[in-house]
Amino acid sequence: MKQYLDCGLKYTFRIDKLLHWYIGNIIMKTITRVQTGVRMEKRLLKVLKGLAEHLEISMGDLLEGMTLHYLEGKTPPFNKDTFKKIRLLKQVYDLDLTAADSHALNELSE
Repeated sequence: MKQYLDCGLKYTFRIDKLLHWYIGNIIMKTITRVQTGVRMEKRLLKVLKGLAEHLEISMGDLLEGMTLHYLEGKTPPFNKDTFKKIRLLKQVYDLDLTAADSHALNELSE
């Protein structure tokens, strides 16, 4: 029986083929991570936390992966099922913001 891995990305891989390729082709890079206190819209943060939980990765890994893809001009690293989950999370948390809103946000005073 062949086992497959659906990691929330665009493709599903046979685990034995993926592991062989991974071991033979990935050069690990040493990095330094820092703690950051980024302010973000509340509902957007909830959607991102939900997505990270769904993909079983940390928020930091999710944000790093998304950011690296976008900074290189690549398409989002998600498959159709992951985008369905994102739409569901946006509904659950009433996130009605779009990319067009990004330069027109006004923070409420507390």
